[in-house]
Amino acid sequence: MSRSTRQSLTYAASGVDIDKKDAFTESLDSIMRRTHGPRVISNPGGFAGLFRLDYNQKLFARNYKDPVLVACCDGVGTKVKLAAQVGIFDTLGIDLVAMNVNDLIVQGAEPLFFLDYLAVPSVDTKMLTDLVKGVAEGCRQSSCALLGGETANMPDVYAKDDFDMAGFCVGVVELKRAINPSFVKAGDVILGCASHGIHSNGYTLVRKIVETANLDLHKVYDEVLPTAKKSGKKTSKKKTAQPTLGQVLLTPTRIYAASVAKMLKNYKVKNVVTGMAHITGSGMEGNLCRALPPNLDAVVDVNSWPVLPVFKFLQEHGNVPEKEMRRVFNMGIGYCVIVRPAFADSVAATLKKAGEKVYKIGHVVKNGTGKVIETGY
Repeated sequence: MSRSTRQSLTYAASGVDIDKKDAFTESLDSIMRRTHGPRVISNPGGFAGLFRLDYNQKLFARNYKDPVLVACCDGVGTKVKLAAQVGIFDTLGIDLVAMNVNDLIVQGAEPLFFLDYLAVPSVDTKMLTDLVKGVAEGCRQSSCALLGGETANMPDVYAKDDFDMAGFCVGVVELKRAINPSFVKAGDVILGCASHGIHSNGYTLVRKIVETANLDLHKVYDEVLPTAKKSGKKTSKKKTAQPTLGQVLLTPTRIYAASVAKMLKNYKVKNVVTGMAHITGSGMEGNLCRALPPNLDAVVDVNSWPVLPVFKFLQEHGNVPEKEMRRVFNMGIGYCVIVRPAFADSVAATLKKAGEKVYKIGHVVKNGTGKVIETGY
C-alpha cells in the first residue's frame, strides 16, 4: 500500500483529544481563583504556580522566624471505583484535599497550597469539573490555595469508567512549633475528634462487602442512617429524602484544619498540645502510635466514643471480626490530639466550639514500646 493511500492517524483518533482537554483546563481558572489569597501571584500561561511564603505587606506578614516547609502526597484509593459505580464525583475532591491536609496539620503546619493530578481514559468534562470543584471546596475549607494541577488523558492505561487522582500539599510551620513525638509525656490525655464516616480508607473491603452481601448502592437502608434524636416536637409532614447506601459510603472525609488551627492559636506560648494523629488506614492502632516516642504507650478505651452506624452495618453484612474492623477503619474517630492533662478540658472545649465532636478516649503511659493498647473489647 502506498503512503498516499494509508489512513491518516491523529492523536484524537488514537484516543487523546488535545482540544477537548485544553478547553477543560482553561475552564478551571475561575474555580481555582476562588481559593486564591494575597500570597498567590498571578502567572497566566505559566508552567507552574507562584506562591509567596510570606506577605510583602508588613501589616499582614506571618513573621516566621525560622519557617520550615512541610509537604505530603496522597490519594483516595479505591473510593474512586465506588464513585464510578454510583455516578457521584463532586465529593471526591474534598476527600483528596482532606487526606493530604489532615496529614499536614499533624505537624502543626499551616496549609499553603495544593496541586492535583487526575488520570482518565477520556476527557469527560462534567465528571472532571465535578472532581475539581470538590478539590476547590476542600481547599476553601482548609484555607489553602489550589495552585494548579494536571489532567492526564491515557486511554491505553485506564479502561472505560476507570480513573485515578492524587494530591500534593505544601505547608509551613515555625520550627520550634513543629510537633514531634519527643513532646509526648506519660500522663498526657488523648482526645478524639469524630469522623464523618469511612473517610477514604478501607474501600476495597467496603466494595467486597457490598458485592458479597448483594447490597444495593442505590437503596436506602435505615440501619446505616444516623439515629434520629427523639423530640417532643411534632415532626414536619414534609419528608427529607434519605441518602442511599452509595451516598452514605461517599460521605467526604472531614477536614480538621480550621479547628486545629484555632486550637493551636490559643496556645502559642505553652506547648500544651504534645502530639496529633490523623486516623486513616490501619485504624487507631496503626496511626496513633506514630505520635508516640518509643518508650511510651497509648491506652485507648474503644467504648469511649460512639461507633457510627455505617461501621456496624458493614461489619454485620460482611461478617467482619471486630479486630479487623478496628485495624482497617477509623470506627468513628478521624483525628487525635494528645494534650497535657491540665489543659485537656480547655482544649476539648476549644475544639468543640470550632465545630468538632470531641471525646476523651485515652491516656499515655510510661514503660511502653510505642504501641497503642486498645481496651474495652
